[in-house]
Amino acid sequence: MILVIDDDSAVRSSLQFMLKRAGYEVKTAVGPKEAIGLVRAESPALVLMDMNFTLSTSGEEGLTLLKQVKVFRPEVPVILMTAWGSIQLAVQGMQAGAFDFITKPWNNAALLQRIETALQLTTSPTDVSAEETERFNRSHIIGQSRGLTEVLHTVARIARTNASVLITGESGTGKELIAEAIHLNSQRAKQPFVKVNLGGISQSLFESEMFGHKKGAFTDATSDRTGRFELANKGTIFLDEIGDLDLSCQVKLLRVLQDQTFEVLGDSRPRKADVRIVSATNADLRKMVAERTFREDLYYRINLITIKLPALRERKEDIPLLARYFADRQAETNRLPRTEFSADALDFLSQLPYPGNIRELKNLVERTILVCGKPLLTASDFDAQYLRHDEPAQASGKTNVYAGMTLDEIERQTILQALDQHKGNLSQVASALGISRAALYRRLEKYNISYSN
Repeated sequence: MILVIDDDSAVRSSLQFMLKRAGYEVKTAVGPKEAIGLVRAESPALVLMDMNFTLSTSGEEGLTLLKQVKVFRPEVPVILMTAWGSIQLAVQGMQAGAFDFITKPWNNAALLQRIETALQLTTSPTDVSAEETERFNRSHIIGQSRGLTEVLHTVARIARTNASVLITGESGTGKELIAEAIHLNSQRAKQPFVKVNLGGISQSLFESEMFGHKKGAFTDATSDRTGRFELANKGTIFLDEIGDLDLSCQVKLLRVLQDQTFEVLGDSRPRKADVRIVSATNADLRKMVAERTFREDLYYRINLITIKLPALRERKEDIPLLARYFADRQAETNRLPRTEFSADALDFLSQLPYPGNIRELKNLVERTILVCGKPLLTASDFDAQYLRHDEPAQASGKTNVYAGMTLDEIERQTILQALDQHKGNLSQVASALGISRAALYRRLEKYNISYSN
């Protein structure tokens, strides 16, 4: 049973009609007192409640009711309804334990989808058998470590829902592969999986790239362009490096995620965005929210489920498996004989720090195979190639500037070098680093690097 709480009779009637047509049993309550009585007596499967009541337009009465519902029925998901201008109120509700929020006027399809997701996540088994985990499509994910197994366990449990997922972890840990695994094991698996590197899209091109444009919409629009959301229709859109997104673009993205509609530039007709959202970042979004560089409402919208990937140094037992996988792929791609590893080679590889994680291991394995050309690689072969990777810095009379540095320190040093190389031209620096100017500005501020436009 779904309990609808709203003091507006038209809203109650509309929601009751829609939910009953969708096959749900529905009960309604006008205000907090009646609502709590039904919560205690009926044990609803889900509560859909307004945040503002006649007696309190500030939302305090709604927050109090939410907390009371969670006291009596902590396991019941609560979806909040609020006006677009009061989203901050919904964010406070999320902090108080709400499952999700939706703005008025709502989109029926979007609301039904969120209700279905909430019920799926709260009524499906919390445990997934090892057999079920192994049976799903791993999408080239290699490893058997405890950390990775826990990640795959979560993926297997939530893949068939429509829940938004935020994947976090250091660069090179395989966030894109996890996103692809979520898609391949979902009900949208036969539909498009569209990858978007948000860090590589400038603020001026964001709307055109994401939502598309019509010919003549702006000066350089010489033909129609299909946006990423339309390309991903019925499927999954993977928003990589979402922490690099400019604040103004965050607002535009939030509206699409909230209403599940968008407008193509040059065409005012709303289009439906029936997509599942999977995002990824190596940034600390909580810290960015506190620093007001990332919107809190967007943060709660994208991370209904959070999956944190372990760094490679935290899953050392997977390094031999990964090394052999990369060696076999290299042999297949370049039509080379299969390469084997000595025991001391695998031991050597397992002891390296890998600040670049899996991407760094892949690079080292492939480089060593191509340079050495031997059927059996030893620790000395990898040692030589690992050291040779640092030779350019040493050959110039400098020590390895990255030795003993944290990832943040390495990133700061890289930006300083790019600024020096391009004589402070920020456009050229951003291009050389493969990021947008907005992302570069945020890093300059993060590392307290002075610059001039």
